[in-house]
Amino acid sequence: MTSRVAKFIAAIGLVAVPLFLVRAASGQGNADWTRPFPAFKLIGNIYWVGSYDLSTYLVTTPQGHLLVNTGIGDTAEKIKASVEQLGFKMSDVKILTATHGHWDHAAGMADLKKMTGAALVVSEPEKVLFESGGKADFRFGDTPSAQFEPVKVDRTFKDGETLALGETRLTAHLHPGHTKGATSFTTEIRENGRTYRVVIANMGSINPGVTVTGMASYPGIQQDYARTFAAQQAMKIDVFLASHASQFGMHSKYKAGDAYNPDRFVHPDGFLQAVRRLEKAYVDQVASERAGK
Repeated sequence: MTSRVAKFIAAIGLVAVPLFLVRAASGQGNADWTRPFPAFKLIGNIYWVGSYDLSTYLVTTPQGHLLVNTGIGDTAEKIKASVEQLGFKMSDVKILTATHGHWDHAAGMADLKKMTGAALVVSEPEKVLFESGGKADFRFGDTPSAQFEPVKVDRTFKDGETLALGETRLTAHLHPGHTKGATSFTTEIRENGRTYRVVIANMGSINPGVTVTGMASYPGIQQDYARTFAAQQAMKIDVFLASHASQFGMHSKYKAGDAYNPDRFVHPDGFLQAVRRLEKAYVDQVASERAGK
């Protein structure tokens, strides 16, 4: 493995990454980002409707549904097919949101909004990313391949606020660093006499070309990363989900067609270990930058 590939893998914090993923550093994406994967039930009213690696979550309620994240390419049509495969209707989607506004999670948002008429609701700092089509990003703003169709944000939320449909509530946790408004979501699922604390985590990975000790376009990045790692390590969760399937080892825990098991993605130790690995990469990069390497 080349040092360039190794650095990129460490930067995005993936568990098992093929060599061609290095192309993503230049915004070209990789095969697993568009590779189809059958929709399935993760736990309770939360379903996977994303690609093989890019996470899109459908959260269903009798009062309408919520979608978290998109993908790239013809992602809106693929998400629609997955939602309908599960027996739900896109016309019932009322809220669109995202863990952050990079192209691999936001490129299909404009199409999804046109398709569903749903409200797009994101964190306050992330609004400018969606409405500029990625051009306002501190790292990839001037990278054409990282830009996407701009989309109007209908509402924003702050740290600790909730997105609610019926009795389902997603609590937003601002975990900046990867982007200025990166967000994790938590909710509780009651099933079989047990309450599962679920996180859809935005992991604190560091993209190639980012200077974590401070950039003119993001002077507070070092402090934001430090706060995010501390906040995530303090979270009490049971079910670990994330922005990429590979970040929470989805394919090592689930194979297409497996029977439903609400305990399948219960992995609090795995979440803590993933956060600590990324924190170590951050600490090492801070030390390296300070040493002038």
